[in-house]
Amino acid sequence: MSEGTVSEGAMKRRKGGRSLSPRAQSVWSIVQLLIGSVIVAISFNMFMVPSGIASGGVSGVSILVQRLTGITPALTQWAINIPLFIAGLWLLGKRFAVKTALGSVILPLFVLLTDGWPSPTDNPLLAAIYGGIGVGLGLGLVFRGGASTGGLDLAAQILHRYTGLPLSLAIVCFDGCVIAAAGIIISPEVALYALIGLFVTSKTIDFVQSGLQLSKVAFIISDQSEAVAESILNDLDRGLTRLDGHGGYTGAGRTVLMVVVGQNEVPKLKQLVRAIDPGAFVIISNTAEVLGQGFKLESNG
Repeated sequence: MSEGTVSEGAMKRRKGGRSLSPRAQSVWSIVQLLIGSVIVAISFNMFMVPSGIASGGVSGVSILVQRLTGITPALTQWAINIPLFIAGLWLLGKRFAVKTALGSVILPLFVLLTDGWPSPTDNPLLAAIYGGIGVGLGLGLVFRGGASTGGLDLAAQILHRYTGLPLSLAIVCFDGCVIAAAGIIISPEVALYALIGLFVTSKTIDFVQSGLQLSKVAFIISDQSEAVAESILNDLDRGLTRLDGHGGYTGAGRTVLMVVVGQNEVPKLKQLVRAIDPGAFVIISNTAEVLGQGFKLESNG
């Protein structure tokens, strides 16, 4: 059993945070979709297209089609996205459609509007890195808004739904096929650059979705746990949770304090613990995202 204790200051911060109304949340989601789609389109046309970096997805397929036929990527993306959207609507339901319809049309439109923008580099490695960052940043904003840009992710969801294949594996299979095709149609070297772009994109999406502020979670084992807890609650103004633990060797019961703090609060936390119990055992590790009790609230995302 664990006992959660939240400081008065943390409760005030939680109550003081205002959540957006459903209407405002919908508007903000559309704004994130539009901004993210613009960033994706610009990064795609300035970095990916000139170097032929087909790093998976419908965007990668559109680059390959352009190399083979000369058809502009936006037209290929519409030609693939719209039938996939209809199939998704039929097979996955209306709830799925609301989150995907706008993105399936808007992103190719911005790709068309930014077509031909000059690239700042002829180096395919730089293009893969910066293109991956830009595409990941844009997609991260779209995903934070609860939307989707459609594409082969829809095909992966359908495959996952009706075959039981893990979604992550289905996505990897589709992206892998696109990159392999790039190695055949363009060159093996370009396929390697595409892998770099895909890796950078995925890491950037994770970074954007996890938030820019990295929090820390600390586990504190001390003979003076009550005094340490009081100091954290009153001096650090952070809530904490008391966990029941037992020594692995002695079997004796111990109280483990768990507290989440901002990165800039770590030095003060260590100072408070050290002042009360210099022999305390403290574990501090990164945590990607924290919601509630003085931290970010899900409804504000």
